[in-house]
Amino acid sequence: MPMNNLDARQNSRNAILQRMTEAVRNNDSEAFAQAYNDLARSIEENLRGEIQELQASQDTDILTARGVRVLTSQERTFYTGLIEAMRSDAPQQALTGVETVLPETVIDSIFDDLTQNHPLLSIVNFQNTRALIKLLTSKSGGVAAWGPLGKKISDELSAQFTETNLTLAQLTAFIPIPKYVLDLGPEWMDRYVRELLGEATATQLEVGIIDGTGKDMPVGMNRKLTGAMDGVHSVKDTVTVTDLSPTTYGTLLSTLAKGPNDKTRAVTRVMLAVNPTDYFTKVLPGNTVRSADGRYVNDVFPFQTDVVQSAAVPSGKAVFGIAKKYLMALGTQKGGKIEYSDHYQFLEQNRVYAVHLYGYGQALDENAFIYLDISGLKPTNLKVEVVENP
Repeated sequence: MPMNNLDARQNSRNAILQRMTEAVRNNDSEAFAQAYNDLARSIEENLRGEIQELQASQDTDILTARGVRVLTSQERTFYTGLIEAMRSDAPQQALTGVETVLPETVIDSIFDDLTQNHPLLSIVNFQNTRALIKLLTSKSGGVAAWGPLGKKISDELSAQFTETNLTLAQLTAFIPIPKYVLDLGPEWMDRYVRELLGEATATQLEVGIIDGTGKDMPVGMNRKLTGAMDGVHSVKDTVTVTDLSPTTYGTLLSTLAKGPNDKTRAVTRVMLAVNPTDYFTKVLPGNTVRSADGRYVNDVFPFQTDVVQSAAVPSGKAVFGIAKKYLMALGTQKGGKIEYSDHYQFLEQNRVYAVHLYGYGQALDENAFIYLDISGLKPTNLKVEVVENP
């Protein structure tokens, strides 16, 4: 497959995902549905091309490299039954007669794809909770103290725990299935379902993690944890940043080092999430220097920093913080049951199905993330002085 063809397809896919993200942020269901339809078509066309290219090959290694997994017996049974039900004249009734729960291995594979293909999801504390309903996390570290023998343990340990209800938010992903995909067999059906669910889920997750209101969705990194009104968390006050100098970075890091209950913590690595356009027009010029040999070196920061480009970040803004201090827990109820859906029929696909995911996400403490205003970020100018030898 020609490289320029691959590049064109990837660029087209990125443009579709950008439209999906903007539709989610603008709460435009019609625009999202249209973009989602285009994504499904794009994946289908890509599969057609790959199948035509590989139809004479039975090499497992080649198929695996293209994302076609060797299915377990449980997965094969599931997809075979699902394909037969979807071919039925009455799919909704047919689905009730087969085991339509996604095997846990399929769900695990989708989560693996999410963390591998989306940088933001790979660096936050992203938990696959399977069918777990509640999650217990530590709110503040316990304090151990020296004392006489027999002293009550309750006096020595003061850890506080928070119970998070993972059913607070529901993420529904629709799966339009063309007849062509049904004819491909279980392996390619698995590839199509995983890719479509993964991309759609990732788009929604990034918006929630970065800018979620907390009402029927996660609390975003740029939101306050307290003072929610009717379930909606207000946006944090922004900190204006005009340069990426060590002094500016040190000031920001000192805020992150303040943990809960007035305790300090060590910060070893941080995250900077920015809009892709802002990365190329503001951050890249702001962290690129020219070395002594004339070459440009980018992503030069005063501290260990993971830069994440995300369309979920509003233009002119950035999120700076400790990525692992954001907990995003996502799982399923009843294992992830696939249901026939009457919604989004205007997607112009033959059949539309849905799978429901449940979860919730929020920062583990108020100081874990800082909301930045980088609209005035200036390029870094490396000062070079020539000193003559006496």
